[in-house]
Amino acid sequence: MKDAPVVVDSLTAGYPGVTALEEVSLRLQSGRITALLGANGSGKSTLFSALLGLVPDLRGTVRIFGRDSAQARRRNLVSYVPQHEQVDPTFPITVEQVVMMGRYPHMGFLRVARSQDRAAVEKALAQTQLSAYRRRSVGELSGGQRKRAFVARALAQGAPLMLLDEPFAGVDRGSEALIIEVLHALREAGTTVLISTHHLEGVHQLADQVVLLHRRVLAAGPPDEVLTDEQLARAFGEALR
Repeated sequence: MKDAPVVVDSLTAGYPGVTALEEVSLRLQSGRITALLGANGSGKSTLFSALLGLVPDLRGTVRIFGRDSAQARRRNLVSYVPQHEQVDPTFPITVEQVVMMGRYPHMGFLRVARSQDRAAVEKALAQTQLSAYRRRSVGELSGGQRKRAFVARALAQGAPLMLLDEPFAGVDRGSEALIIEVLHALREAGTTVLISTHHLEGVHQLADQVVLLHRRVLAAGPPDEVLTDEQLARAFGEALR
């Protein structure tokens, strides 16, 4: 695709009575991993909601591969791994069924899985090392396994842009390392990844680009240029200590 994966221009967004983002502009490079860094409450989740067209109070423009958010979602151009996924532990849905949900945009109205859908699910389960858990209820999984299941759902979707909101929150080290490995493989395959986090550890190894956010974009560029003491102090303040 010739259009840039994400172009945000002068975005001001929030909710009734709350302005979470002010005049945010950014542009993602194709086939790169960009880490969106900021303290809790800095507007990271609001930015993701704006990219998905889910923010009611929004000014400015958001374009995903040259299209607005609604068009991008209809054309299956973006997948999303939310920070919190509501799971009823008593509801009998298996890991395989959750991952198959990623294929719904490719199916017809009756959502009948075809051979290519089943193959995409098999691959996603293998990538996230969940093949052995495919018949297990999602409610029985550990926090890290559950997060990997939702990453697998996004993988199965096969969109050229993947958004992940705080995917390392509450997961074990093994799951975190595996998710990073999966994201690096996606990058090598040409997928563009935007991942939000407030954890600074390992960002240099994770991402090609960093966007430092605190309601506004404070800095953007390669990790070595952005993650300076001065810039981090502006973004995190007392939380950095």
